[in-house]
Amino acid sequence: MWKPDRLSAQPLYQQIANDLERRISYGEFPPGAMLPSERKLAEQLGVNRSTVILAYAELRSLGIIESRSGSGTRVSKYKWGATPKHTPNWHRYVEGGSFLPNLPFLRRIREALQQNPELIDFASGELASDLAPAEEINALMKVNQYTEYLGYNHPQGYAPLRKSLVQYLHQHRDIQTTDSSILITSGSQQSLYLITQCLLAPGDAVAIEDPSYCYSLPMFQSAGLRLFRLPVDHRGVRPEGIRSLYKKHRIKMVFVNPNFQNPTGTLLDEERRNELLRVTSELGLPIVEDDPFSLTAYDGASRPPLKSIDAMGSVIYIGSFSKIAASGLRVGWMVAPNSVVERLADARQQMDFGLSIVPQKVAEQFLNSDYFQPHLERLRMRLLYKRDLLIEALRKELPGLVSFMVPQGGLHLWCKIIPEVNDHRLLEEAIRRGIVFVPGSVYGSDSGYVRFTYGRSKADEIEPGISKFAEALRSVLS
Repeated sequence: MWKPDRLSAQPLYQQIANDLERRISYGEFPPGAMLPSERKLAEQLGVNRSTVILAYAELRSLGIIESRSGSGTRVSKYKWGATPKHTPNWHRYVEGGSFLPNLPFLRRIREALQQNPELIDFASGELASDLAPAEEINALMKVNQYTEYLGYNHPQGYAPLRKSLVQYLHQHRDIQTTDSSILITSGSQQSLYLITQCLLAPGDAVAIEDPSYCYSLPMFQSAGLRLFRLPVDHRGVRPEGIRSLYKKHRIKMVFVNPNFQNPTGTLLDEERRNELLRVTSELGLPIVEDDPFSLTAYDGASRPPLKSIDAMGSVIYIGSFSKIAASGLRVGWMVAPNSVVERLADARQQMDFGLSIVPQKVAEQFLNSDYFQPHLERLRMRLLYKRDLLIEALRKELPGLVSFMVPQGGLHLWCKIIPEVNDHRLLEEAIRRGIVFVPGSVYGSDSGYVRFTYGRSKADEIEPGISKFAEALRSVLS
């Protein structure tokens, strides 16, 4: 965000007025748009409120903005003194459309992190810089210069990467597949988006876990899908409810995250895995298996995905590099029947003509390099260390106030606050003290649950971060 230059000879209020006038002229704030309140803008820019008052007064004197008591400050519809003309009602357009915005809690968290990057981040579900293989990828890019034609690529993705994924999935996930059954995507969320848009129709019913990361994605509601929940306990999702959901609502698909589930961190046990496959096969229901965390198992043991024991071809398998390497690569994949892959590849090509070839090439090189396996081992070790720091801090700072299950892999710890608490007040109090987290209600749970993600925060931030959370919780409870 732009900030005024305190060393400039020009007064701060004039710099602010000039910046706002520029942004208005560029259309960032179109005619009729609401401007930030004086107090909020002062906080964003790190100046006194009186400075913003002077800046707004300057713009009002030029007829660029107008203020009304109780209604705030808006950009004038007639700011250049011209004859009144009709301008688009951008607010109506923004509020319209079929693709819904993010949930309010998630928008608030994003806003808080943008305004204050120094917040201790227990919310973002990505790896911190100390967990990503930045040095290894830089080394590979220096050695392997990209000299091929940089045109549109195969609709299913970069062919050498798909061939490498065949070997990777066989070696690490015990999945037998071919490169023609793999679609490269820009991460797991694009895979889910393509499925909801192309394989389902408005009004279709689907089953998701409860709580579930899927519940936090408005793309399901944007597609007009009806969501029905399958409870998750310490053994993972409970598949016995599928038959009743099928009978009552004719569900057409089941979405699960069996290994170190987001947000609970649970691992679906073997008995339930077999039951889930048996029930869905009897009903002819496809399963979408999202598997971003399996290779983060702290003991290094392989947790087989459903796809590896899928004898009937019922499972669409989704993976990505985001949780094991770097989210910024934006490289994910889907394993599905070739007819499904071709349908989704066609749809994705209509959207963007395919992914950038460069990150796919980097991912292919990293996957086949001597760096990959040592990186996974370091990643597990560092995540385990951060998890233990988080658990120690929770036990020290909040004895008797929280309960949780210790995850054996992944990035998330699911925490139940024992006393009744208001999610909104707790989040705002935590932000005021310098931390962010995701309230459990974002994932469909009742108020009083928290997802702490320890992949993004630095190790030396975890204890002070939980201390600040404890202060916020005690303040709200009191």
